Amino acid sequence: MPRFSVIVPAYQVQAYLHECLESVLSQSYPDLELIAVDDRSPDACGEIVDEFAARDPRVRPVHLAENRGPGPARNAGLAVATGDYVVFLDGDDTLTPDALRAISDRLKETGEPDVLVHDHAIVDWRGATARTAPALLLTEQGPAPFRLEDRPGLLRATTVVWDKVYRREFVEREGFRFPPGRYEDTPWTCPVLMTAETIATLDRVCVHHRQRRVTDTRDHFELFDQYDRLFAFLDQHPELGRWRPVLFRRMVDRLTAVFTDRHRLPRAARAEFLGRARDHYRRYRAPGHRVPLRARLRHTLVRLNLHRVYRALELAKRLSHRTTARTARLAGALRTASLRLHYRVQLRLPLHEDRAVFSAYGDRGHGGDPGALESAFRELAPHIRTAWIAAPEHHHTIPTATRRLRPGTAAYWTALARSKYLVGNAEFDPRLVKRPGQTVVQTRHGTPLKHMGLDLLEHPAAARDMDVTALLDDVDKWDYVLSANRHSTLTWERVFPGGYTTLPYGSPRNDVFQRATSQDVRRLRERLGIPEGTVAILYAPTHRDYRRTQRATLDLDRVLRRLGPRFVVLARAHHRYEGPLAADSARVLDVTGHPSVESLCLASDALVTDYSSLMFDYAGLDRPIVIHATDDDYAAYEAARGTYFDLRSFPPGAVARSEDELIDIFATGHWRGSRSAQLRSAFRERFCPYDDGRAAERVVRRVVLGETELPPVVPLAERYPVPSAAAELGHSPLTTVPRPASPAAALTENI
Repeated sequence: MPRFSVIVPAYQVQAYLHECLESVLSQSYPDLELIAVDDRSPDACGEIVDEFAARDPRVRPVHLAENRGPGPARNAGLAVATGDYVVFLDGDDTLTPDALRAISDRLKETGEPDVLVHDHAIVDWRGATARTAPALLLTEQGPAPFRLEDRPGLLRATTVVWDKVYRREFVEREGFRFPPGRYEDTPWTCPVLMTAETIATLDRVCVHHRQRRVTDTRDHFELFDQYDRLFAFLDQHPELGRWRPVLFRRMVDRLTAVFTDRHRLPRAARAEFLGRARDHYRRYRAPGHRVPLRARLRHTLVRLNLHRVYRALELAKRLSHRTTARTARLAGALRTASLRLHYRVQLRLPLHEDRAVFSAYGDRGHGGDPGALESAFRELAPHIRTAWIAAPEHHHTIPTATRRLRPGTAAYWTALARSKYLVGNAEFDPRLVKRPGQTVVQTRHGTPLKHMGLDLLEHPAAARDMDVTALLDDVDKWDYVLSANRHSTLTWERVFPGGYTTLPYGSPRNDVFQRATSQDVRRLRERLGIPEGTVAILYAPTHRDYRRTQRATLDLDRVLRRLGPRFVVLARAHHRYEGPLAADSARVLDVTGHPSVESLCLASDALVTDYSSLMFDYAGLDRPIVIHATDDDYAAYEAARGTYFDLRSFPPGAVARSEDELIDIFATGHWRGSRSAQLRSAFRERFCPYDDGRAAERVVRRVVLGETELPPVVPLAERYPVPSAAAELGHSPLTTVPRPASPAAALTENI
């Protein structure tokens, strides 16, 4: 008995069927049977099915004697299926790489549910791909598996069959079968979800569904028959009657969507369609049903069959939108033109030799290497007036002595045109004109593990729409590029080729690690709410280019239950994702919104991450680092983004390939054992050779003050072995932190 039965009905899809069947047979999870149903297709679909069956014994061909449509064709596949779970694909759909393995893992995690709902992406007739499921439906926190009552929003999502996996025993027990005709997914999906005892979700795109061009045809009238079947099912199952209002609203929304789409119905059939919609409205309206305020007009027009009024309102709405859009575009164009003129005027005025502008990640708040340099500018070159570019929601992070600039304003363009120094860690505004006499300092944002710059051309999924010309134009504006180590130097000069000067001085943002005292750390831990005497683990996974939303790869509550009350977790989501990584609790502290990741590093006793460049910074603290990277996850990350070296072969500490291994590493003390210390020492020697607490000082003395005799870098072996702040607090016997003995008050700038 195979794990999966993948059922593919094929009718007039000969141009896509090869790709579909190959996507199934090439899955990294091979325990499957592929049931390809030739629905008496007039093209070569039948021959293609037989060719695949001849070369792979997992393919089971089924040839129907007459064309019966996608629903009956799927039923024919169900009749011969033997797998634990059933997967439906259309003949022009494809499974994404490793989809079945991810589905199988999730099924095991959630106790073999009746239905698993995953995400799918629509590939339109032009080849553009877009995810479809609202993120919250698949990432909603809570127990799994669950029933539909726990997450009723799933019933209002798409009713397609290819974004779900069904337990075959459940399907056979309930006697579910597809009806004939178009829109056959409606009377299948809704009863399945309402009847299932256990449902689970998977936040991963597992299917690419090809969407053909929509044509006007009377086939859309079959939607009425399918809703007749759906409500007949409800009549046969009165215990499901509570879902009638939800399905009624969905029916009205679906019918109006078809009616208002000019490409679906022939013009002469629109009035007839709305008339039948009125009949269905009156027939299936639930007693006492309350129409939501935003939908009352739409429901009224359908209920009263106001065809001409509906069309007139739609026309008026489109005209209003067009007028509003044109007015907004005109106002925007005038504002843009005036700002462009203002910028050109400012470019002709003298430079301010005493001005410097800083930014981090475009328009985010004060922090990172630019933040450390901004503080060093004010300390070592007080004659320089500093300004920070940030969106208004990040202005609270900017020191009071620093001017705040909002992107796109006249003050913003004035500062870019007339400031002597421009410092940032991301690409500058592409409209920036670098003037003679201006100095641009590019800090980048961490030591690169994943591919960057021109290397992304080999990874189009990560590169997306990267404009190489714009990238190189930005590089040509750089005067200096900071480097934390030799690896970074060689990488930056290759993937960002230009005439800049590399400054191998270390990472300014890490200076605070060598200068903070145990009192600073104690104060940070108190502000974060870390209980005294506990071990604080900073959990900071990186983002995935191949995912739209974040997905926690660790069940933090389970990890903490296994480790006991001595441990707490500081959970920090990547800044590209909105929302927390995990729900706040007594032992899981959400620190996603904390303005200073450096402060979080200081407050923690160990770091758990996957492929985040934060590990290179954290290594300078000489505190334990644990890498959590499953084989499948690492392979997917490597394929999507690419890495400069195999992290698992040269890690900064222990490597956990599963959640249970991670728990074992902390439970046994391996996370801070001698082997982990040896790995961290080698990693630190390679990637933190300049981090002695004076990186920002060297940059300011070289770039601003023009000094050539700079403070020498103190070698790792000669730095003061001061006991770590965590050890001084007496809550964990950690290793030492290499830093000069003198404290620095600069930490307060970032707290």
